[in-house]
Amino acid sequence: MVPLLQIHPDNPQKRLISQAADLLRGGGVIVYPTDTAYGLGCTIGNRKGVERIIQIRQLPANHRFSILCPDLAEIARYARVDNATYRILRRFLPGPYTFVLDATRDVPKNILPRRKTIGLRIPGHPICLALLQAVGEPLLSTTLRLPNEERILTDPEEIYQRLSGQVDLVIDSGVLLTEPSTVVDLTGASPVILRHGSGDPTVFA
Repeated sequence: MVPLLQIHPDNPQKRLISQAADLLRGGGVIVYPTDTAYGLGCTIGNRKGVERIIQIRQLPANHRFSILCPDLAEIARYARVDNATYRILRRFLPGPYTFVLDATRDVPKNILPRRKTIGLRIPGHPICLALLQAVGEPLLSTTLRLPNEERILTDPEEIYQRLSGQVDLVIDSGVLLTEPSTVVDLTGASPVILRHGSGDPTVFA
């Protein structure tokens, strides 16, 4: 049976974080909390995991996953970050924003083919940050919205009931928000809001 793992949202237990990290490193697909909604994800190099997520959500093969990173240094590995961009990232991350940046060659082509830009974020949630640190590599992530449904799943008990046969772990951090992150494109001369979400978009006006 798929575990429903209750982890303290403010003080994540290291033993439980290690358990979740082991599943991810072993090729697992898990549900985990972010500072916006629950995410569905796997490690960045897990091709089979990506295929499972695409099947669960019935996504197109070219779906744009976000890359979740533990810190700004890791973002700079997968995206081109100049001084002006770095100042923006440092101001708003960790936080409820996804920033679209020009991708570097370190973005796996077999996972994200023909990609010139990539969405990256550092969620401001203690469990997610601890998990990223423990795994040792970024996660590919998508918001937990099931096929033919508009609403985002926010209750871990419902998530567990509906996905327990499809994922390897559901982390229970309580009921979360119903809004995904705000998406901001930083590839041009000035920021462009691509999606209004839980992060305040007016700061980029």
